[in-house]
Amino acid sequence: AWISPAAPVVCSIRRTMWVSPEDVLLAGALWITERANPYFILQKRKGHGDGGGGLAGLLVGTLDVVLDSSARMAPYRILYQTPDSLVYWIIAHGTSRKEITEHWEWLEHNLLQTLSIFENENDITTFVKGKVQGIIAEYNKNHDVKEDDDTDKFKEASTKFRKLFGMPEEEKLVNYYSCSYWKGKVPRQGWLYLSINHLCFYSYLLGKEAKLVVRWADMTQLEKSATLLLPDVIKVSTRTNEHVFSVFLNINETFKLAEQLANIAMRQLLDNKGFEQDRSLPKPIQMFYSAFFRDLDARAKSERYRALFRLPKDEKLDGHTDCTLWTPFNKMHILGQMFVSTNYICFTSKEETLCSLIIPLREVTIVEKADSSNVLPSPLSISTKNRMTFLFANLKDRDFLVQRISDFLQQTTSKICLERELNGSLNSSDDEVGSDEQPMKPTSVPTATQALMTMYRRRSPEEFNPKLAKEFMKEQAWKNHFTEFGQGVCMYRTEKTKELVLKGIPENMRGELWLLFSGAINEMATHPGYYEDLVEKSMGKYNLATEEIERDLHRSLPEHPAFQNEMGIAALRRVLTAYAFRNPNIGYCQAMNIVTSVLLLYAKEEEAFWLLVALCERMLPDYYNTRVVGALVDQGVFEELAREYVPQLYDCMQDLGVISTISLSWFLTLFLSVMPFESAVVVVDCFFYDGIKVIFQLALSVLHANIHQLLGCKDDGEAMTVLGRYLDSVSNKDSTLPPIPHLHSLLTDNGEPHPEVDIFKLVRSSYEKFGSIRADVIEQMRFKQRLRVIQTIEDTTKRNVVRTIVTETAFSIDELEELYVLFKAEHLTSCYWGGSSNPTERHDPSLPYLEQYRIDVEQFKGLFNLLFPWANGAHSDPLAVRFFRLLDQNGDTLINFREFISGLGILCHGDLTEKLKLLYKMHVLPGECASMHYIDIKKCIAVLFDQRDVSDCYLRDFHVIKSLCFFFFHITVKKLNTPDYRHYLKLWNQETKPKLENTKDLPKLNQSQFIELCKTLYSMFSEDVAEQELYHATATVTSLLLEMGEVGKLFSSSSVRKDHNVQGQSEPSVCMRDTMDPKSEGKGDLPPMQDIKLEDSSPKDTGMSSAMLISDDETKDDTSMSSYSVLSAGSHELDEKLQCEDIADDTVLVGLPHSTSIDKDWAITFEQFLASVLTEQALVHYFEKPVEVAARITNAKNVHKVGRPLLSTSDYEISLSG
Repeated sequence: AWISPAAPVVCSIRRTMWVSPEDVLLAGALWITERANPYFILQKRKGHGDGGGGLAGLLVGTLDVVLDSSARMAPYRILYQTPDSLVYWIIAHGTSRKEITEHWEWLEHNLLQTLSIFENENDITTFVKGKVQGIIAEYNKNHDVKEDDDTDKFKEASTKFRKLFGMPEEEKLVNYYSCSYWKGKVPRQGWLYLSINHLCFYSYLLGKEAKLVVRWADMTQLEKSATLLLPDVIKVSTRTNEHVFSVFLNINETFKLAEQLANIAMRQLLDNKGFEQDRSLPKPIQMFYSAFFRDLDARAKSERYRALFRLPKDEKLDGHTDCTLWTPFNKMHILGQMFVSTNYICFTSKEETLCSLIIPLREVTIVEKADSSNVLPSPLSISTKNRMTFLFANLKDRDFLVQRISDFLQQTTSKICLERELNGSLNSSDDEVGSDEQPMKPTSVPTATQALMTMYRRRSPEEFNPKLAKEFMKEQAWKNHFTEFGQGVCMYRTEKTKELVLKGIPENMRGELWLLFSGAINEMATHPGYYEDLVEKSMGKYNLATEEIERDLHRSLPEHPAFQNEMGIAALRRVLTAYAFRNPNIGYCQAMNIVTSVLLLYAKEEEAFWLLVALCERMLPDYYNTRVVGALVDQGVFEELAREYVPQLYDCMQDLGVISTISLSWFLTLFLSVMPFESAVVVVDCFFYDGIKVIFQLALSVLHANIHQLLGCKDDGEAMTVLGRYLDSVSNKDSTLPPIPHLHSLLTDNGEPHPEVDIFKLVRSSYEKFGSIRADVIEQMRFKQRLRVIQTIEDTTKRNVVRTIVTETAFSIDELEELYVLFKAEHLTSCYWGGSSNPTERHDPSLPYLEQYRIDVEQFKGLFNLLFPWANGAHSDPLAVRFFRLLDQNGDTLINFREFISGLGILCHGDLTEKLKLLYKMHVLPGECASMHYIDIKKCIAVLFDQRDVSDCYLRDFHVIKSLCFFFFHITVKKLNTPDYRHYLKLWNQETKPKLENTKDLPKLNQSQFIELCKTLYSMFSEDVAEQELYHATATVTSLLLEMGEVGKLFSSSSVRKDHNVQGQSEPSVCMRDTMDPKSEGKGDLPPMQDIKLEDSSPKDTGMSSAMLISDDETKDDTSMSSYSVLSAGSHELDEKLQCEDIADDTVLVGLPHSTSIDKDWAITFEQFLASVLTEQALVHYFEKPVEVAARITNAKNVHKVGRPLLSTSDYEISLSG
C-alpha cells in the first residue's frame, strides 16, 4: 500500500468504549480478573470500589501515574490474548461495571464463535484488531469524528508535561513513552517525555516522586545498547551524569526520535539551521501522535530518501510503495520500491546495488496505466523526453499513485512554462535579470565555457600509444553502457555501472559523470542562470572570505599548467567567491581551493560550481565550515572503524596520535593533497559514485597495507613518513597525462621509495576487504561522534572565553566556568522561547567566542535574581532592567558574557566607589545630562577638609555636612572671593585631576532621576537583616542630597539672572568656571560672587518653604519613627510624584511637593552622592560587605533543578520528595 511519511496514525482512545488495540506491558499488575474465556479477559483495577485506602489504594495511585494515566478514568478493561501468546492487547475500557459488561457480552455473542473457525493465531489477532478498528471507524463516521481529532490521552500528557517540569506553552511535546529509569540498582517505572528541547522523566512510586530533565544541547552521548541484565537500554550521558532507561515497548522508535531531536540541538549549537528546523515544525494540531512526531518522522524519511538518490536538499518525500520494475537490459521484473516526491520518481531494488533509477518529472512526458494481466498486474508506464519508457507493475494503489504523479507533473510543467515566459520577456528587454533562478545574458559575465583540461591537455609526443588505446577502450565501454542502460539522469544504475567506475572514468567524460552521480546535474538544471547571477553580484565585493580566497589562489595545484596563468586562476576565483556569497555560513575554508581546482579541470565553470555545492552541502556536510566539524566527526568515525577492522593496529595508532593527524588531510581534500594527482582523481571518481564510504574504505586499506611497518614505528613522525611514502607511490598507469610533480612527495625525506602501488588495485582491494561498510551504519556513527565533537567544541569555547576575560575580573577560573554554563543556558532559553523574535537574531555561531552567546532582558532578570547581591525579590525587576540597559553598550537589547561579568564583577568584587558609581549611572539615561550647570559642591567640601579627597575619607558626622549646607546659605560672598580660597581650590583641583577624570564625565542627576534613585535605595534593603537601620541611613542621605541640590539651584539661578554685561575679575574662580553653561552664546563673563545677593533667590520670594533637615541623632532617638523610612524633600517642583508601591511597603514620604512640573535647575553630581553615602556607616557597610559568589552559583544551580527547569545547567539529578 501507498505509505506517506506524514500519514496520520489511528487514534488510540476514543470517546467510545472501544479502543484501538494496544500492547499491555503488565497484564496482571494491580488488576483483578473477573471474567475470562480462551480469547478475552475482563479485569477490574485493584482498590477500585474498596474505598481506595490501604496499600492497594497507594499502589493504584502510584501505577496510575507511572504506567497508564488513563487508568484513573477507566477502572475496567477488556484484554485480548490468544492461548499460546504472551502478548496482551487492550481493546476496550469502561468507567462502570455496566458499561464494560455490555461490551463483554457483545464479544461473547458476536466474536467468540467466529474465532473458533480460524486455524492460525496470527489470523485471529489480525481479525480481532481489524474488527475493533472497524467499530471505531464506524462510530467516528456516524458521529462525525475526524480521524485526527485530539485525544484526551495526548492532551492530558501535554498538560501534565508542562505542569510537572515547568515548561512554557512554547515547549513542544513530541511524544512520550513508558519506561524504567535506573537510579543505581533500583529501576523506577514512569514516563519518558521527549520535547523539542528536553528529555524529561517522571515517576511516582509509593508516595515518592522522581523527576529528571536533560537538555538535548547538553548531551555528550546517546546510544542504544544491550547488557546481560537488560537486553535493550537507552543510555544518555552529559558532562557530569549518565542516565539509563529500559523496558520500552518500542525502543527503536524511541531511540530514533531521541536521535533526531539531539541532532537538531547539535545543529543549533553549530549554526542556525537547527533553529530554522525548530521553527518550521507545524503548529500544534489535534491528534494522538504529536504533529511534531509525525513531522520529524517524515523529515527523517525525506533525509534518507535524498541521501539515497543524491537529490536536492529541499526535496520532500511524498510516499513510497512496493512494486516491480521491468529492466529491458536483462529482460527481468526486479522487485523493489518506488519513491515519489514533488519533483522526482525513484526506484531501488530490494537486493542492494542490483538496480536503481532516478526519473526527474521535468523529463517525463507521459504517465499512463497499462493493461493488467496475470503476468503484469497493475502496470504503470512512464515515458521521458529521451524516448525511454519505464514499466512498473504490482502497484497496489495504482490509481492513487497515478493521480499523485499527475498532480506533481502538472505543477512541474506549469513551473517550466512560467520560467520560459519570464525568460522570454527578460531576454527581449534590456532590464537586468532580478531573480537568481533566471538566466543571465550570455555576455554579462565572463566564465569558462569548457573544462580547463581540454585547454591544457598535454599529450605525449606519440600520436597513439598503449595508454591512449586503453583510454579509447574505456570510452567505448561507457558508450556501450549508455546504449544498453540509457544516458543521462534517467540511466539505469547497476553493478555494471559500478564496475566501469572502478576501472576508471575516461578523462573527457569525468565532468559529465561527476555531475550525474553527485546529483549536481539536477540542481544545475533547475537553476538556470543562477551561477552567472552570483558571479555578477560578487564581482568587486570584498570581505574576509575573499581575502582568504586571494591568499590561497596560487596555492591551488600550482604544479598544473592550468593554474599557472590568469585564466585558470580567474575561473577558480569566480567559483570560490560565488560559493562564498551563496553560503556565508561556510564562506571559504582551506582545502576548498584544492578540490575546486580539480573540479575545474574536468568540468565547465558552472558545472564545477554545482559540484562544489553538492560536495559542501550534501556529500561532505559541515566539512568546510570554520570549525571543520564534519571532518572532525568523520575522524571519530574513522577511529571507530579502525578499532573494528584493524584492531591490532588501533592501539598503536592511538598511542602515536596518528589517526587524528592523517584523517583530516585525507578527508578534507579527498586524498588530492597526499596522492599523485592522476591517482587521486580515481578516488574522486569512486567518491562521487559511492559517497563517503569510499574514503573510509580507502583509508582503512592504506592502514592495512602498512600494518607491519606502523607497528614498528616509535613516534608519530616515523609513522607519518611510512604513510607518506606509501601514498606517494600510488600510481595510475592508465593515465594519458605526463606525470605531474606531486608537492607532497617533494617534501618527504630521501629515504628508500616505496614500491609502486596501482591505484585501481588499491581501490578494488578496499571494496573487497571493507566493502561491507554501509552508509546507514556510517550515519549512525556520525551521530554518535557529532555529539562528542560539538560538545568538545563547546568546552573549548568555554575555556577560550574564560581565558580571555579572566584577567579582566576578580572571579576565579572555576567561578567563571560555572557562570558561563549558567549564562549559556539562559542564552539557549532565549533562543527556544524568545517570543516572536527570530532566534537567528540573537544566535550567531560565526561571531567571536565572546559574542556567540547573548541574553535579552528577560533572561537577565532571572540571572539577576539568582546571582546579583542587589536583588531582593519583588523589587528586583526594575533594578535589573536598569542594570541591563547600562550593560547593553551597543543598544542591541542583548548582552554578551563579557558585559555580564563586568557588571557582576563590580557588585561582587568592586570597592564602594565603583559600586556607587554603577548605581548612579544606572539612573542616568544614556547621553542625558543636567540641563543647567551649577556650583561644584565637592570642591568646596574639599576646601573645608583641607584639600582631602572626599572619595578617600569617610564623613561620619552628619552635623558636619549640615553645617556645610548652613555655610552655603549664610556665608558672605566677599569671603568666598578671597585669594586664599581660590588658591586652595586651584591646588585641590590640580592634585585630584587624574582621579576626577572618570567621575567628572558622569552626567548630573536631575530631579526625576534622583527620585528614581531614591526608590531604588529604599527597595534594595527590603529583605536585608539591617533593614531598619539602612532605611534611616537612606532617609538621612536623601535629605542631604535634596539640600545640596537646592544650594546648587540657588547659585545657578542667581548667576543666570545677573546682567551678563557686568565686567568681572580678569580671571574667574574655579568654582565660577563650573557655573558657566558651555552651550551659552553670551560673550560676557559671569559676575563675581561678591555681587550676588542671596535674598534674590530666597525661598520666601518664590512662595516656598524650605524643608527641615532631620539630623541623624534626632531620627534615631525618635522611636515613633522606627518602623518608617523618612524621605525629606527640599525641592518643590518635581517631574513626577513618588509612588509608594514602587519602594518599600512601609515608606512614608515626608514633605513632597504638590506641583507636577520639573525643576530644571535642580541637579546633583556623583561626587555629592558619594560624599553623602559616606556619612552613613550602615550604607558603607552594606556596599562594602563581601559577597559569597560560590554560594550564589550553587544556589542558582539548585534553583534550576527544582524551580526553573528551563534554565538547567546540564541536567537535574533525580529529586525525591516524600
